[in-house]
Amino acid sequence: MGGDLADVRLWAGELSALHERFVHRFNRSEPRESALAYMRGLIAPLERKNGWTLAEEAGHDGPDRIQRMLNRIEWDADEVLDDVRDYVVEHLGDWDAVLIVDDTGFLKKGLRSAGVQRQYSGTAGRTENSQIGVFLAYATDRGRTLIDRRLYLPTSWTDDRERCRRAGIGDEVAFETKVAIAKAMVRRAIADRIPFGWVTADAAYGFSKGWRFELEQADVFHVMAATRHDTVVTRWAMDHPVHDLFPGLPRQKWKRRSFGEGAHGRRIYDWARVEVRPWHREDRRHWVLARRSVSRPEEVSYYIAYCPADTTLDELIRIAGSRWAVEECFQTAKQECGLDDYQVRRYPGWHRHMTLAIAAHACLTVLRARQLDTEKAETDPPSSSTSASLRSDD
Repeated sequence: MGGDLADVRLWAGELSALHERFVHRFNRSEPRESALAYMRGLIAPLERKNGWTLAEEAGHDGPDRIQRMLNRIEWDADEVLDDVRDYVVEHLGDWDAVLIVDDTGFLKKGLRSAGVQRQYSGTAGRTENSQIGVFLAYATDRGRTLIDRRLYLPTSWTDDRERCRRAGIGDEVAFETKVAIAKAMVRRAIADRIPFGWVTADAAYGFSKGWRFELEQADVFHVMAATRHDTVVTRWAMDHPVHDLFPGLPRQKWKRRSFGEGAHGRRIYDWARVEVRPWHREDRRHWVLARRSVSRPEEVSYYIAYCPADTTLDELIRIAGSRWAVEECFQTAKQECGLDDYQVRRYPGWHRHMTLAIAAHACLTVLRARQLDTEKAETDPPSSSTSASLRSDD
């Protein structure tokens, strides 16, 4: 019980410290206080996290104050997100970090919530009435968390400007594909000098040759999942299907490697790579990777990579495997930080909720990284200089 109380105090203290970074984004004390109360409620062990339960957790008589903060009082969620991202970089920043793009669905009833329609939701694994959010995750060896978010608006919304206005969507907000949203997020990270080394995404984003070319032109290293029908430039053809590169490959070119931890233990596959795009600068390489199931060799997945010339196959496998970090972010943010527990219908309210949920998740991620650092320091043997110092003290 004492440990639980200590954890609560630790979380509350770190959340308050993070909150202090963006209190200046609010013009009045009420929304400042409501934002902190909202984040505390999001990480509280509540069975349901709705307006009433969060208000009760905050000691309010009802949900009005929190609803005003989410829906009516003016504040810029993008500016708050900038402050949260600065916090993440300060505590987790790493030039070997991976930026990961993915989307997740939020099941919704009715037709009034911004962006809602019947559409495929990976969360549900089927077509459902839902909203889809595109997110950018930041993954390092010390932790992984979300650093950007945007609600996807289908054309059924952007073609109906009156409907958009009722949901708080400005006339300047035009239709954008999910890939276009992903591009904008990565461009923003580059422009803001977020430290990272790689970009990765699944085939729903990696299929875009235009995006891969844009990243290459900016010299951004990437490993993107591709479909078997994707084509690349080789010495033999301008449009060579990636699945045709591997059938004649010698057996010794395939390496059995782990793809990281999965729900049922380590995921082991056979991997191979073939160099493509032979006409390029000497210090860069283009590769197509194949990941083949050990038990079902006919099941093969493909990736297209742009990287430094000395990048090993093992390093490319590590980057490809890091994509699952965003799934972990979605899972923990939904389970522990109320990412999918919201009762807002308007476009600004969605982004405000997501921003504060991302802040709560970032806070917990930093605390866990700090705890791991402490545990490592306690278990690591003393360095030789420390040992010498101890001997001289004797």
